[in-house]
Amino acid sequence: MRSRRIWSSILVAVVALGVSVAFVPPGGAEPTPHYYVSLGDSLSRGYMPGVGDTDQGYADDLFATLQARDPSLQLVKLGCSGETTGSMISGGVCTDRYPVGTSQLAAAEQFLRDHRGQVTYLTLDIGANDVAGCATGGSIDPVCVTKGLVTITANLNTILAGLTQASGRLPRSIGMNYYDPFLQQWLTGPQGQIIAVASVTLLEAVNTAESAEYVLYGWRVADVATAFHTLDFINRRPAPPYGLLPQNVAYICNYTFMCSQQNIHANAAGYQLIAGAFAKHIG
Repeated sequence: MRSRRIWSSILVAVVALGVSVAFVPPGGAEPTPHYYVSLGDSLSRGYMPGVGDTDQGYADDLFATLQARDPSLQLVKLGCSGETTGSMISGGVCTDRYPVGTSQLAAAEQFLRDHRGQVTYLTLDIGANDVAGCATGGSIDPVCVTKGLVTITANLNTILAGLTQASGRLPRSIGMNYYDPFLQQWLTGPQGQIIAVASVTLLEAVNTAESAEYVLYGWRVADVATAFHTLDFINRRPAPPYGLLPQNVAYICNYTFMCSQQNIHANAAGYQLIAGAFAKHIG
């Protein structure tokens, strides 16, 4: 009885002081491991032009922030550079990353089933490669984007349903919308500026459809489009060496390789900006 009263007094004191206590099983055993699982395309991998896949992507930046608060957290990166919503379901792009005959979705579902209750965070970006081919020769094909949008909506529904079923009870799950790399067309002159404006309208359609799917399945949405000021043609921002540009164009030049190398991927600062959009949804 005396020992019970002592433990009760300690518990009251801890609660009063607001101290967080990690439960350690009897015998000093290690706590159950837990994970941050990152899914998606090359942005989730951290692709850099001329280098390939790196550990400098937004998932790595977000993980560094999370692990600083929770040193026992482990990162599981299952993303695949070049992945579309279709190949995420059926496989065929990153055959060396997953068991033979499977796909990223199958690998993710298996991990979630095998580690139910141990996955703390789950992030996803997918769909950009479904419409990347719609921009060719300095123009954007709206019919191509519309067809891609139908595909993205159907496949994303399959992906999110599969992840939900496999996890049982979803961890903190966050999908992302996209920035608009084709704002770079602004630099090419009056005709390019018309294309840049049109590209934002088409991107909004893709982002709206994806966000609706994420919300439908109880996911949060990392608003990367807003982090890159995608709609802001009014305000101006410096973008060396291109001078003073509309804010959304300047962000593409400053935070991706699109203006300098015609490469859609984010640079190191851009990946940190994306990670910040995800971090807003993690208390």
